[in-house]
Amino acid sequence: MRHRKDLHPLLEGFQLVLTPGDKAVIVGEEGNGKSTLLKWIVDPALIEGYAEAEGMRTDQGEKLGYLPQELPESDKEKTVYAFFSAADSFWEQDPRERRQLLSRLGLPEDVCFSDQLMGTLSGGEKVKLQMARLLMERCDVWLLDEPSNDVDADTLAWMERLIRDFPGAVLFISHDEALIEATANRVVLLEQLRGKRVTRWTVANVPFRQFMAEREAGFTKQAQQAQSERREERIAMEKFRRIQQKVEQQQNTISRQDPHGGRLLKKKMASVMSLQRRHEREHSQMTEFPERELAILVKFHGEQAIPRGKTVLDLSLPALTRPDGTVLARNVSLIVRGPEKICLTGRNGVGKTTLLRLIRDQLTHRADLNVCYMPQDYEELLELDNNPIDYLAPSGQKDEVTMVRTYLGSLRYTAQEMSHPIRELSGGQKAKLLLLRMSLSGANVLLLDEPTRNFSPLSGPEVRNLLRSFPGAIISVSHDRKYLDEVADKVYSLTEDGLEMA
Repeated sequence: MRHRKDLHPLLEGFQLVLTPGDKAVIVGEEGNGKSTLLKWIVDPALIEGYAEAEGMRTDQGEKLGYLPQELPESDKEKTVYAFFSAADSFWEQDPRERRQLLSRLGLPEDVCFSDQLMGTLSGGEKVKLQMARLLMERCDVWLLDEPSNDVDADTLAWMERLIRDFPGAVLFISHDEALIEATANRVVLLEQLRGKRVTRWTVANVPFRQFMAEREAGFTKQAQQAQSERREERIAMEKFRRIQQKVEQQQNTISRQDPHGGRLLKKKMASVMSLQRRHEREHSQMTEFPERELAILVKFHGEQAIPRGKTVLDLSLPALTRPDGTVLARNVSLIVRGPEKICLTGRNGVGKTTLLRLIRDQLTHRADLNVCYMPQDYEELLELDNNPIDYLAPSGQKDEVTMVRTYLGSLRYTAQEMSHPIRELSGGQKAKLLLLRMSLSGANVLLLDEPTRNFSPLSGPEVRNLLRSFPGAIISVSHDRKYLDEVADKVYSLTEDGLEMA
């Protein structure tokens, strides 16, 4: 499998067999082909626009169920009712079973007959409705691309139980480390090495945490072995050079009148050459230093710390409403001072994104603050026909372009990917663009809607560490449990009655 435009490889020689009960998670850095692989398994036609693949998928007549990472554009224009009506299984579903299923997802029992457009729903509501339709189809194998994206805490707990208890096979992609640790019994790791010129894949039949621990221990042991062998080689080569120099010196000084001594030296030189060949063989068999994908490297530039005690936000809102006038919550109050890291949680559809946008509109007019916003839907800010360089260096000035190329390289973009239209990039690569934009903005206040949703479990710790060390204020929306534990100073739950300390 390779990228169609620049032909760089995504996957080579890959093999995977799934059996009932397997819960296999695909992990890897952003842009390594995880979603592409999943789409190819579902239907090779889904990747024809940007990738090409040779291979074969065989089954025993199992019915596949697929949850895409993003709701297809064709479905966004459908009403909820039209979305469900398109599936034959919807009409075959027993109404009582359907009500029970929707209740477990925290959805109204009549939601399937709603006239609301799918594209206007919150991210979590879209995932829930897609999962509801998937469950109605009674599939044998699930292929899930980010099933935990944007869903609330209750739905995450339900999703974990659902994946664990599903009797068939599940192949899924997730950036939620807690979900992976709770569900996966197999790990599929996709890597790209040496500037994305070489691919490597690993299939391990162990839980994720054990896999990561054994992988790290293996790297450490291999590196120690390689270092030890090279130390021993230096000692052996130094001894060999002394012997060689001694024999060569004797050759240069021996008298022609001593044929016996000449024969002895000739034998010595043959032994030296034999010893050299042995060292060369041993060198070729030495343990290699371990190759691993480099973590992303990014930091905030030119940011200004917020003084402790400074009021960043003093919000008092009698009612939080949608654009259509629907009241989502009442008596919403929030005070943020100094470099606090605030996180908002709550059930899907309660209005967290609406509230964050309202906060954005208030703060961006403040002359004493430099605010940067990262939306849940990246397309709000990204011009999809532009490439990453045009987006980050719109002036086109040579120095600015050079700087942006350097930073993109630190985020593991290849030179070719820097010239790809943004629409061809993975969700994680788009998230990296917004992260880099924030780091270059000089912002001292970050407004983040699900900031870790598209970063891999390998990049996730780096991103959390970056945000935790940010000296300014952060107001975010997230359901990522590791983000809540490691980054947030305070967590508030948005309910119909306002914000409550979680």
